[in-house]
Amino acid sequence: MNYLAHSFLTFTGGQIVGQFLEDFIRNRDRFSFPKDIQDGITLHRAIDTFTDAHPAIHEAKKVFAPLVRLYAGAFVDVAMDYFVANDLSLNSLAEWKAHSLRVYRVLNENEKWLPENFKMMLKKMEEDDWLYNYREDWAIKFSMRNVLNKAKYLDKDIPVFEAFLGNKDILQKYYDDFFPDLLAHTNGINTLLQLEN
Repeated sequence: MNYLAHSFLTFTGGQIVGQFLEDFIRNRDRFSFPKDIQDGITLHRAIDTFTDAHPAIHEAKKVFAPLVRLYAGAFVDVAMDYFVANDLSLNSLAEWKAHSLRVYRVLNENEKWLPENFKMMLKKMEEDDWLYNYREDWAIKFSMRNVLNKAKYLDKDIPVFEAFLGNKDILQKYYDDFFPDLLAHTNGINTLLQLEN
């Protein structure tokens, strides 16, 4: 899952911070954060593990694998954020906008925990409202371009966005098969985390 899904699958402000931090910290550093941020890191990892093992995600990776091989999962993550953002059974457009504003506010309020490279990204994320705009094709194109630019062993002109556009219907089906299972799994993990507190 990508930024929007991870931020949506949280239950506290601290978990939002932890969900975003997970990709920016070393494993041994996770215990230096408050418990609710640690819970967000744990939740992020549980989401990623569940996602990687789900049959619908295995199928979704086949859309991108011929183009990007082992990087297919990263592009599926971006594609899933598009479907999350457009899933009005989860939130209305106004609620998605409020969600994105809350996430930016929580992250800025917890700036002391954020590494410098994340702070730079957060500034761009907030300026262009990435979370809310994942519903738009142009935002997915931008995000997929960022993945290509960060990948060491991929050509920068691989038509992954075109693969996304050409396979939206089947990717939507995979999302529909997958996301309710992820929601249930995440709720279960959060229940366990709350029992530990």
